[in-house]
Amino acid sequence: MRVAILGLGVIGTTYAYAFQKNGHDTFHILRDGKKDIPSEISVHLLDGRYDNTGEEKEGRYNVSLAHENEEFDFILVSVASGNLKGALDTIRKKNIKGTIVLFCNFWNERSDVEQIVGDLPYIIAFPTAGGHMNSSWNLNCVLFDHIMLESKDKAKIENYSDLLTLLTSADIKQEIPYDMLEWIWIHMAINAGVTSTAGRNGEIDNPNQLAKELMGNARALKLAVKSIRETLKVVEGRGVNLGLYKNELLPYKIPAELAGILMKKLFSSNELTSRIMTLHSDVNDILYGCKCVYDEGKKQGLDLPLFYKNMDKILA
Repeated sequence: MRVAILGLGVIGTTYAYAFQKNGHDTFHILRDGKKDIPSEISVHLLDGRYDNTGEEKEGRYNVSLAHENEEFDFILVSVASGNLKGALDTIRKKNIKGTIVLFCNFWNERSDVEQIVGDLPYIIAFPTAGGHMNSSWNLNCVLFDHIMLESKDKAKIENYSDLLTLLTSADIKQEIPYDMLEWIWIHMAINAGVTSTAGRNGEIDNPNQLAKELMGNARALKLAVKSIRETLKVVEGRGVNLGLYKNELLPYKIPAELAGILMKKLFSSNELTSRIMTLHSDVNDILYGCKCVYDEGKKQGLDLPLFYKNMDKILA
């Protein structure tokens, strides 16, 4: 298949690497004026598709550029800090066609997303990958064995089965929650609880180090669980039935002290989970999700003392 990726970011390039390795043609859509694009990227991948502990792999990714008026089977769009409109404007300006796969954090209502996307065919998904790209175009990334994907009925795209074929060809499974948008809200709320706890002293300039310290501290993880319980109230306040997401929320239902101990053991024994926690270093993007949850909680008038206390220090 022909797959386009908006930009040369970590998420899109990680999946493009997996698709290219399995025989698909991958191309990158770049903004006008973007220069110094490499012909190939060096990839270090912790691959979780075949071994749940992860396999360290080295490879090269060949970079090809998309041109105006081209057509693709799918276009992967992964943008930080809610910058979806600008991303889709680039695709429209270049008159590039294809089904959009939205790999983004959304705090929007579905009607807001539909208004931004307009007449472009799209499906909401969520990646389980992460990493860091340095200035020398070396990609250090993690790839899990699945993605989260909107159901066929809610997506309403004509080539849904083709997307499943594309993912399966790269040994990427699909997990389909009750509602993809609600799942993303829950994911953002959980991340906000974790991030606010990691930065509870008011400093968040070094997220990698904060993540390492949090993962090794059962007491801090206990506080994170308590904060997550608060932030989930924000999602519930938006009308989401949390009972429909029992599997996702089970770790936060058990006693907080026990949850903290179990989470510490998980991070110490699972390199995939711990590494993805430390590779995301975009402070603005991290804070975007936290601020969305914070502002919504204030708007709803919710009492979230632990979360607000930590966030107030960070925002100050």
